[in-house]
Amino acid sequence: MSTKALQKDTKTLDHVVIRFAGDSGDGMQLTGTQFSTSAALLGNDVATFPNYPAEIRAPQGSLYGVSGFQVNIGHTEVSTPGDELDLLVAMNPAALKTNINDLKPGHMVIVDSDAFTRSNLQKAKYDSNPLEDGSLSHYNVIPVPMTSLTREALKDTGLDSKSMTRSKNMFALGMLYWLFSKDPKYTIEFLRKKFKNKPEIVEANIKALKAGYHFADTLELMPTHYIVDPAKKAKGTYRIIMGNQATAWGFMAAAKKAGLELFLGSYPITPATDILHELVKWRHLDVTAFQAEDEIAGISSAIGASFAGKLAITTTSGPGLALKGEALGLAVMLEIPLVVVDVQRGGPSTGLPTKTEQSDLMQAMYGRNGESPVIVIAAKSPADSYDMAFMAAKLTLEHMTPVILLTDGYIGNGSEPWRIKTLDEMPEIKTYRITEYIEDFHPYKRHPETLARPWAIPGTPGLEHVIGGLEKDKIEGTVSYDPLNHQEMVELRAEKVRKVKDFIPPLEAEFDQEGDLLVVGWGGTYGSLKTAVKRFREENPEYKVGLAHFSYINPLPHGIDDIFSKYDKILVPELNKGQFADFLRMNYPKYTYYKYDKIQGLPFGTEELMEQFKKLLKAE
Repeated sequence: MSTKALQKDTKTLDHVVIRFAGDSGDGMQLTGTQFSTSAALLGNDVATFPNYPAEIRAPQGSLYGVSGFQVNIGHTEVSTPGDELDLLVAMNPAALKTNINDLKPGHMVIVDSDAFTRSNLQKAKYDSNPLEDGSLSHYNVIPVPMTSLTREALKDTGLDSKSMTRSKNMFALGMLYWLFSKDPKYTIEFLRKKFKNKPEIVEANIKALKAGYHFADTLELMPTHYIVDPAKKAKGTYRIIMGNQATAWGFMAAAKKAGLELFLGSYPITPATDILHELVKWRHLDVTAFQAEDEIAGISSAIGASFAGKLAITTTSGPGLALKGEALGLAVMLEIPLVVVDVQRGGPSTGLPTKTEQSDLMQAMYGRNGESPVIVIAAKSPADSYDMAFMAAKLTLEHMTPVILLTDGYIGNGSEPWRIKTLDEMPEIKTYRITEYIEDFHPYKRHPETLARPWAIPGTPGLEHVIGGLEKDKIEGTVSYDPLNHQEMVELRAEKVRKVKDFIPPLEAEFDQEGDLLVVGWGGTYGSLKTAVKRFREENPEYKVGLAHFSYINPLPHGIDDIFSKYDKILVPELNKGQFADFLRMNYPKYTYYKYDKIQGLPFGTEELMEQFKKLLKAE
């Protein structure tokens, strides 16, 4: 380290919220991922929020083509990617314009000053250059000619100008590593592994990374660098994991635990496709991943695989769930195990394909013809996706009825540290799979506790039975048009789902166990609600506020009355028009539910939630 660097101040921070923003081709997702991964490997708690445009390749420099990656790293528990930014890295004028309002006044924005050309300013609809007109005077602006400095650092590599420019994201990352006292060694290892067959790319990116690090070290505009100490965590081996990846791994763990092969039948759809991408990698672990020609073929292939004795899943988002509706009804009628993963996004129709929303709860509950209930559960964070995928598999196998697992774009694309779990730590999974002849076989003879029917594998002598979408006899499984038998079968299928209540954890409240306000949530809002309730109680000790978060939705768990009755008011914040609040009102009508809805393709912010708590508590 140089003498000048030794004279710079060092400050310790509890946490810091950083956003990288630029064109979709500027590598912001890679840059943010590498920074958050390095922070996690060095012991920080981490939560991330990738945010990218729907267009595959939006026009360069356009406002709607900006890609961003936000990360919150902390010494204490981090449950959200943060609200207001402590630092913004903007690679062009469009990135600056679309993100600057989220930066705290007085805080730092680092920009690639080379990108502030007349053409780029016009594309971003700037009338004048914000780096020169004083409009950014209430921020600490650090203009850095990243493009030209990157090219200068790489001039001897033999790469062309365009290829050199692509490495400017590594230059920016190097600056951030110096600024927050992070060792770039993990990114250097990553680059060597990822581009091992392209040594010139490895050399260029490492050179750019180191150039940015040393430039920040000598830059007088950066008189301070910062330290975020490691967080205290439970003992174990950790890795940073994305929600879609965790979902895939949870299913693989469940298949191994149950002694079954895993089958995925799926059609690519944003933001669920990464589950397919992940499972394709694991063929050697008895995983079959089939990319179907459409959504209907995806779920139909999974139904066939389930009938053949595999743990079968299909993945989708809201529009695909609509297309799968009839086939899902078939799975309900067949009473076979099947998991449908819905990584929710904004709708209707194509809607907001790269943004998050809790848009599909009512569709998951009722989006099929006839009386066709299924089990519905929801993951609450990227790491929790592993546990809930495992639980979805356990429930579908042990109760012989389909399960819908709801995640969302925020969970699926977000990441956080996850303590790696062994199979021995996961609960047992029982199945009703029959692979050899048994006496007195009846395809719809039910287990007395779960009402699950036998899972007879095709080709087994003596276990032949009828399949299909027509109503079945309640014991023999032959086609039946008897009115009374139909009613009994409909009621049996519904009762089978209701009985799941006895096999899932009861609802619990966090923070104050009784008092003025209960905040109720489900799914991916957990981190936001937990952070907001925690801060609100610290800043307003005169109020008693609890949090009840639902991971199990159909059936609802035991304990709801015991908890709801202990609070004066119940607030249900959702990223939709209040679907869960309406569902609670249908099932527990004696309580008054206050709604707070947000439908902007973005997660809740802590400040906006706290404001709603305050308004409701102060209202007469």
